[in-house]
Amino acid sequence: MEVLENGFNPTSAKNCGIGLGNFDGLHRGHMALINTLLNECRIHDLNSVVYTFKKHPENILRKKLFTPLIMTMDHKIRCLDKAGVETLYLQEFDEGFSHISAEDFIKEILVGKMRIKLAVIGFNFRFGYMCKGDSELLKKLGKIYGFKVIVIPPVRVRGETASSTLIRQYIMKGKMEKAYDLLGRNFSVPGKVITGKKIGRTMGFPTANLIPEKYLVMPAPGVYITRTLYQGQWYKSVTNVGMSPTLKKEQEVTLETHMIGFDGELYGKDIEVFFIKKLRNEKKFDKREDLINQIKMDIEKAGKYFIPV
Repeated sequence: MEVLENGFNPTSAKNCGIGLGNFDGLHRGHMALINTLLNECRIHDLNSVVYTFKKHPENILRKKLFTPLIMTMDHKIRCLDKAGVETLYLQEFDEGFSHISAEDFIKEILVGKMRIKLAVIGFNFRFGYMCKGDSELLKKLGKIYGFKVIVIPPVRVRGETASSTLIRQYIMKGKMEKAYDLLGRNFSVPGKVITGKKIGRTMGFPTANLIPEKYLVMPAPGVYITRTLYQGQWYKSVTNVGMSPTLKKEQEVTLETHMIGFDGELYGKDIEVFFIKKLRNEKKFDKREDLINQIKMDIEKAGKYFIPV
């Protein structure tokens, strides 16, 4: 997949079919849009393009409010590449760009620079200054400039519409099964393993400590059943998210993963932790021995969770 950031100059000479949106999380609704884009582009011999932003627009427009992201940009790029998208265009969203009118966005960017022949959008897609652009305007100008518009309806799972906002809420509440339903996969946190204080190792449960990307949403504090991916291999794991209250470590959110059955060196290595189910809330134990016993029970429950029935 070709990734463009500083101007739209793809190597393909074809006209473009463009999927428009922020695509945070690439949830079931997003993937319905992406798959429709890919199918239409194959039929009409178009270059499949996903047009999105380097940074979440809300984090630029609402300076004092912060929208945590469901996935890192690197993760998004990997997923879109795997899906078969030919070109990803990352638009820099700043104050200047935010003042472009919806009509000028279509005329100057989509038509003038990107040679659009197809636009695929979600049912609630808005664009242009003050978010005045919508599907009706896109269809109206599509007839004038000669491009087709496909609007993807809401994708509903168990009565709920797949949306990044709702998925974030479920993750932050520790409701990982709910997040899975709407994402279509387990929420995951990729990162590089850092050197910790090795306290887990002294208790017999070595952990891999991660520093998640700053803008990534984090699950509610607690202990989770997880799976960890390392160098193409999957490991059953138990992950603690929170402050480690019993050990009185620095008061910052930590992500520590014990990979069941793994006995190797991970410092400086890249791993990805997939959250499956919350086991319990964080708890302060009066005795170190009580914490060790609880960890043993957590590991036992995680191990049993993966045993086929």
